[in-house]
Amino acid sequence: MDRSWSGPWFDANAPEGFEAFTPSHGLAILGLIVCALMLWLTRGWIRSNKPVSEGIRWLLITFLILSEVTLNIWYVMQHIWDVQTSLPLELCSVTLLLSILMLIFRSRWLYPIILFAGIGGALQAVLTPNLAYAFPHYRFIHFFVAHSAIILAALYMTWIEELRPTWKSVGGVMLFLNGLALMVWIVDDALGANYMFLAGKPSTPSILDVLGPYPLYILAEEAIALLFFSLLMLLFEVLPGGRLYVRFRKGALHGADRSI
Repeated sequence: MDRSWSGPWFDANAPEGFEAFTPSHGLAILGLIVCALMLWLTRGWIRSNKPVSEGIRWLLITFLILSEVTLNIWYVMQHIWDVQTSLPLELCSVTLLLSILMLIFRSRWLYPIILFAGIGGALQAVLTPNLAYAFPHYRFIHFFVAHSAIILAALYMTWIEELRPTWKSVGGVMLFLNGLALMVWIVDDALGANYMFLAGKPSTPSILDVLGPYPLYILAEEAIALLFFSLLMLLFEVLPGGRLYVRFRKGALHGADRSI
């Protein structure tokens, strides 16, 4: 079968023209920001309207499933599926699959993984994409839809389902990531692959370029992940509904009562 049967937008041999922070990249980032902001601003209304909240939940599930299914269809149709590059063993691939399960079962166990590792990995991917194809290629659209959906899935569970992370869950997610990295490293060694970039840096520019040579950048990633998770946890503590926010409000109200 001719791999260009459906036009250059789907062809793996199309020119690899992606450049970071071009207008199309900026619009993809802006689209994610707008979706997250709308979810935050309308969270009370969504929670009070069951059909709306369920519709959003299943819309996210659908986008996540279609992202994984269509990607593998693209690999097969373009005759480029390869055990060294096509298995769902990248961090964002793992968190995408776990996001589907989290949304379907409203899993409190998977929620911290998606909130911290999912947002952390997907946000890095959105800002510094390891991507070859420019808009309107299928891979460009798939890349930003899939990573944005991971982030929005975590925010949905936080703002609509009202799950909350704890400081203990930060340590749990770090343990999960190290266990995952160990398993993926074993697979990389067996297949001669480079999933999760545990055997070398990506060929495209990324944040790893400033983190030192192999394998020091892996240790640097550990420190950055812990810092990011801690800052994200602190952010959720001070946002409305967070523990520090609630304590502050109670203290302020108590002080106001005493002054009356």
